[in-house]
Amino acid sequence: MSIQAKDVAKLREMTGAGMMDCKKALGEANGDFEKAIEILRKKGQQVSEKRADREANQGVVLVKLSADKKKASAIELNCETDFVARNEDFQAKAQSFLGAAYDHEAGTLDAALALQVNGLSIADHLKEMVGSIGEKIEIARVELIKTQGTLVEYIHPGNQLGVIVEFDGELKDEVVGKDVAMQVAAMKPIAVTQDGVDASIVEKELEIAKEQLINEGKPADIAEKAAQGKLRRFYEERVLLDQKFVKENSLSVREFLKQNNAPLVKAFWRIQLGESNIG
Repeated sequence: MSIQAKDVAKLREMTGAGMMDCKKALGEANGDFEKAIEILRKKGQQVSEKRADREANQGVVLVKLSADKKKASAIELNCETDFVARNEDFQAKAQSFLGAAYDHEAGTLDAALALQVNGLSIADHLKEMVGSIGEKIEIARVELIKTQGTLVEYIHPGNQLGVIVEFDGELKDEVVGKDVAMQVAAMKPIAVTQDGVDASIVEKELEIAKEQLINEGKPADIAEKAAQGKLRRFYEERVLLDQKFVKENSLSVREFLKQNNAPLVKAFWRIQLGESNIG
């Protein structure tokens, strides 16, 4: 098929790979961008996580945590411009929505939209905001977390990124908890443990690693074994407890927790405007 120059430019923007490499990859993938990215990775190209077609969502991420650290609510309220996101009224509305979600323990978007705040449903408040501000305003995500262990929250300055970490037991040192929450914010893990990584992701990473090694001239049987080593490095980069602790690279996060007599992490919620994920 004929590959358009604009598609090549878009793939280059998405991945950081060279123009000719992008053109070849798109040709092999028949224009499918995700397949083209996979082809580039198999050929050993360093592919960035940037996506040119991702919406530049603005807004705020807010978290409310109970005094006993057993319950937390989080909300992501989006708008179109940073100017609106920084507006005091917009932020006050977001806080009121969060408070209602927390008080009534709304764990889904539909449940939150139906809640009443000052005599109006949150859904109707959003309609009023759209009418008065002239931008698309919406709640993108609502979370309710309750635990028998300990919850720790972290909001990155600017309120565009929030993290909640659930520890499997009593956490005596709050600083340790904050350090782990900041680790989640900075290092973007996809799971707490290796067992939590989706099997399809593991399979794809092994396939990509094997193809890279074969393209480097390694025999298939050696590439098969060496791919397991690359998978271990993948786990060290993307699995929270296996990651190098950002404040002390000689320790993994698991070792850091053990050293501080802290319980292990049971789960985490990383909420970033437009690109949230759960661990």
